[in-house]
Amino acid sequence: MRSKNLKDLSNFPLCLAPMVGLTHVALRLVVREFMPEQAHTIWPTEMLSSRRLKAENLDETNETKRGPDENDLVPQILGNEEESIRLAIEKLAQWGAVGVDINMGCPVQKALKHNYGVALMGDSDYAAEVVQMAVRNSLGLPISVKLRAGHQSNMDILISFAKKLEAAGASWLTLHPRTAEQKRRGQADWSQIGLLKKELRIPLIGNGDIQIADDVFQMLQSTGCDMVMAGRALAARPWMVWQVGERLGFAPPSGFVGRAPATSDEEGQMYGYCLLKQIHHCRNYFSEEQSLRKLRFYIRTTSVWLEFGHELIKLSTKLKTLDEVEKGIQDFFSRPQRMFPRTELRQ
Repeated sequence: MRSKNLKDLSNFPLCLAPMVGLTHVALRLVVREFMPEQAHTIWPTEMLSSRRLKAENLDETNETKRGPDENDLVPQILGNEEESIRLAIEKLAQWGAVGVDINMGCPVQKALKHNYGVALMGDSDYAAEVVQMAVRNSLGLPISVKLRAGHQSNMDILISFAKKLEAAGASWLTLHPRTAEQKRRGQADWSQIGLLKKELRIPLIGNGDIQIADDVFQMLQSTGCDMVMAGRALAARPWMVWQVGERLGFAPPSGFVGRAPATSDEEGQMYGYCLLKQIHHCRNYFSEEQSLRKLRFYIRTTSVWLEFGHELIKLSTKLKTLDEVEKGIQDFFSRPQRMFPRTELRQ
């Protein structure tokens, strides 16, 4: 079976990033609500361990719970051993994945300790071998790779590394052009995306410092990348997909009329709407304790774009039950709230 490529899976230039603790079913369902009519893109999961997947029930594990119509997921795995990768892909294929992404960009210590994530970028031959392992066992699914600029931020090294992944059979790559040491600090060097795009035959997704819809179009234009991936800002602004689609001529999302939110007040109110929708989905998929933990993490991560986000953080921490949090959020957003277009994207 021929692996599908990125163009087979998406007709839209923006997708959500895989983020630990954020890219779960409740958030995905909120973002999906704002997808324009007839638009489709690739959808991630949280980062999954290939070693643990073989023992997990994917319909019951929180990281792999999915909505009834989520038949377009490209789960992201950490792994470096062929048997674990083979079993993980086999299980994910049976579960309904349309592709598998290999994480070579995670800079956290847990991944580095096991020679996962960005640690693989220290040995290009070994990294290419990991891609070959996945491709050999792909069952016809496309295999993609998400990577960072690497330790050196040296373009010759990055290009050589990426070309080895391409030769190993990767269907597309995603580049977050920060080094592992930077984590989320500093500025993403978009010029690296443009330079790498010129060297590859396979599609390249650009990632890093996307905060508003304008950034999506600026990255596409300045780098020539095939698609843009956004993380925390798209989690904070699920309606960004509507804004992008509106500019491209797509019809509004089903259930919405008129134009996408545009002013700071409109976006502030829509943040509250999305937060309440996320509570609704959390109730359907997670326990009370899990829901509270996920919502508090979401608010702590995304409320930096709100004028009084610190007050929302205090509220979510102080209140002890999901009902109390929901009521508190309703009260908070019964008053006008403003949302900033940009904020400092710090760790």
